[in-house]
Amino acid sequence: MGARIAVITGAGSGIGRAVAMALGANGYHVVLSGRRRASLEAVAREVEGETLVVEADVAVEAEVDRLFAHTREAFGRVDVLFNNAGIFPRAAAIDEIALADWRASLDTNLTGAFLCTRAAFRLMKAQEPRGGRIINNGSISAQVPRPHSAPYAATKHAITGLTKATALDGRPYDIACGQIDIGNAETEMTRGFAQSVRQADGSLRAEAVMDVRHVADAVLYMAGLPLAANVQFMTLAATQMPWIGRG
Repeated sequence: MGARIAVITGAGSGIGRAVAMALGANGYHVVLSGRRRASLEAVAREVEGETLVVEADVAVEAEVDRLFAHTREAFGRVDVLFNNAGIFPRAAAIDEIALADWRASLDTNLTGAFLCTRAAFRLMKAQEPRGGRIINNGSISAQVPRPHSAPYAATKHAITGLTKATALDGRPYDIACGQIDIGNAETEMTRGFAQSVRQADGSLRAEAVMDVRHVADAVLYMAGLPLAANVQFMTLAATQMPWIGRG
């Protein structure tokens, strides 16, 4: 069997970019997916080894199906799916959240992960040799929410249920599914946390952050396990960040 094939959503920046670079440096062929082709192509130039760029919105069923069809055509299989695409809606108290923001969060963070999982599962179930691994990017918010983040927290709690259901349904087909809950990896989306972020008591304080390469190393470890073993849940957070009790 040749190089293993990994599909990464939200691969154009941040955690997706870091994971793509780590996997590529360790012999994977990497499929980079996201909504902005220019960003994906920039990452592809940084990744060692063979890459495939597929512009796709994970919230759109036809685009997800096209992503996995192109992957199958190019490489014949998929060994790892990293469900990473996600959005942070505008922070607001629950009585001030616009329905459009709620629906956008569900569409990308939850429905997108489901659509990619479904497509990957179908391919992993049918391919030879059978099986593969799905890794969901949860969040510390899958365990403890931040204030004014109901849509995001709800989707990330739901990702935990999707992870468990996928792991259960995947057992007969050698499909493993696990989840990594990340706290304060320094990316474009979280860089402001080192200056100021709202706390549970309403105050604004700086929070510790960690290098995103530690996340890439963790996902690389999860991806590299034999299918007989699985990291069901991993929490990886900046040591000094306030998340246990959000205090």
